[in-house]
Amino acid sequence: MSPRPYQLGKRQEQIDESRQRVIDAARSLLAQADSYRSFTVEAVAKQADVAKATVYYQFGSKPGVLEALCDALAAAGGMSGMSAAFTDPDPAAGLRTLVGVFARFWAEDRGVMRRLRALAALDPEVGAVIASRDQRRRRALEAIVGRLLDDPQHSRSPGREQLVRTLGMLTSFETFDTLAGPDQPLAEATSEVLGLIDAALGQHPMFAPENGAQIDD
Repeated sequence: MSPRPYQLGKRQEQIDESRQRVIDAARSLLAQADSYRSFTVEAVAKQADVAKATVYYQFGSKPGVLEALCDALAAAGGMSGMSAAFTDPDPAAGLRTLVGVFARFWAEDRGVMRRLRALAALDPEVGAVIASRDQRRRRALEAIVGRLLDDPQHSRSPGREQLVRTLGMLTSFETFDTLAGPDQPLAEATSEVLGLIDAALGQHPMFAPENGAQIDD
């Protein structure tokens, strides 16, 4: 029997192991770094105890490392639960589910999340990765808002766009981080975020009390 399949399997295990070490190193380095300049491919490779060429081979670039880290955080933070928000027959309940998913994701590693968001303002490469992730959240909110409004004539109205922007702000890491304060878990801010969302929806003409619409608890 040819040893080739076994050898290929061992090789893949080694690749997977070194890949995970790089992701873990990036996460650790972000948590420890005191300057955005210290987060480099070289620093990540040193932290992971792999050659710099290995990082480039597996991830292509620093943004590639950050994308992989964000994917790992998303998986660990339960972002797969987003699907339930879009399959719930009640879009208002779906919105609440979505808020809960974001809350769990932001709380997965608050220190690293805070660091990533801060670096995004200083480092264009990090900024591009975070902007892409924020755009995914915006698309999810657009889909929920579309179900809530459920009226084609409002699909391009300024009110619709304003509502999406407002929900984007309310579901951001920065909002959860600020509302929770330095000493409370991010989950503690969820009910307050939901209350602010209810208030935002109440101010939207499609959800005004005179239209008989509301978001029930």
